[in-house]
This record gives sequence, C-alpha cells and structure tokens, in this order.
Amino acid sequence: MEQRFFSGSGINRNKEMLEHLQRYGVIKSKKAAEIMETIDRALFVPDGTPPYVDSPMQIGYNATISAPHMHAMCLELLEDYLKPGMHALDVGSGTGYLTACFAVMVGPQGRAVGVEHIPELGEFSIKNIKKSAAAPLLEGGSLLIHVGDGRQGWPEFAPYDAIHVGAAAPEIPPALIEQLKPGGRLVIPVGNIFQDLKVVDKNMDGTLSVQSETSVRYVPLTSREAQLRGY
Repeated sequence: MEQRFFSGSGINRNKEMLEHLQRYGVIKSKKAAEIMETIDRALFVPDGTPPYVDSPMQIGYNATISAPHMHAMCLELLEDYLKPGMHALDVGSGTGYLTACFAVMVGPQGRAVGVEHIPELGEFSIKNIKKSAAAPLLEGGSLLIHVGDGRQGWPEFAPYDAIHVGAAAPEIPPALIEQLKPGGRLVIPVGNIFQDLKVVDKNMDGTLSVQSETSVRYVPLTSREAQLRGY
C-alpha cells in the first residue's frame, strides 16, 4: 500500500491517526494500537473539536484530553499491567478515554476505575463511554467512573496493578503508592513548571523503583476549586 503522510487536519479517521502514529514510531506495541483502534477518540472529544490531531484538546473546566501520542505512550508503559482480570485506576479520568481503553484491556473479569473531581466531566465521560466499544463493561460494572479527589485514589478496589495519573503532581501522592499492588506500576507526570513522566514500579518487597520516561506538559493535579479558578 502506498505510504502517505497526513497533516493533523487531514486525518479524519481513527485508523488513519493510528497509522500516522505507527509510521512515526510513536506506537510500537500491537496491543496498544489495537486498543486505540477499538476505542474511537472522536467519541471522547467535545463537539466541534478535531479528534485526530496529535495535540492536547481543551475539554472545559480548565482540563484537557491528552494528545494521542501521550495516550499511546501510557498504554505501552502499562500494557503488561493491564492484562485480563487485573485492576486499573485512572486518576483525573477527564473524558473517560483512557479509562475505557484500560477497561477493554482488563476485560469483564478485571476492574477499571476512573476518578474525576469535576462532576460535569464525570457525566460527560459516562456519556462518551456509553457510545463506545467499552459500553458493555460499564453496564456490567467492571468499568466505573467516580467523582472524587483522585489524589486519594479509590481504596475500594485497591490494590491496583496499574495506576495512571492524567495531571501533574508536585510529588507522588502517598495514597497512590499505598494503593499500588506489589509488582504493579504507576505512571504519573511529576513537577510544577518542568515536569517528567515518571514510571514507578512497586517491587514485591514494597520498595519503589522510579525512572523518568520523558519531559511532559500536563495541567496540574490540584483541588477542584483551584482547577475551576484556573489554578
């Protein structure tokens, strides 16, 4: 098949976006590509927003949906911790996109929990998920969206094999470390002005191994009030 390179605005199908990311070496994992193909990004962005452009998008309430390449990176980093039957936590779940991806990966025997502190975004994400391939998992109860302060995690379904945080914390919230299963992995942007995407592995003895994956720019992980004020 002839290779073509698309500018962001020319991409109007989910599959095209994925081919674009694969061609540039952003997605190397077959599983991540398969999941991103299953969950159509267009169902998770506000009306009138170009869904397949590789940049973050405003979703209201001073929140954003990450760029597709960041979603791909996080899925690849967590792929081995999102196997069928495992438990995943998505903090700052926003539009519900990544939570839906996690849910499809862990399947009906697993558990994917999204925590979002803006109630309107919680409602928006449930509406989006209901239109997506993850809808049966929401109906079946293995995919849950809760409104709450994600810095406290969601103890009810802990410990988690995989925890993803979609906003930058000044330091790693202790509750998330506590709720991470020995042998599990946490992916979190850490920092204020300058941020690094940190990969935190909890060893079987409870000690942590932390590495920096890449420099990133995320909105801050903060209180609901501070976020609505614009931090």
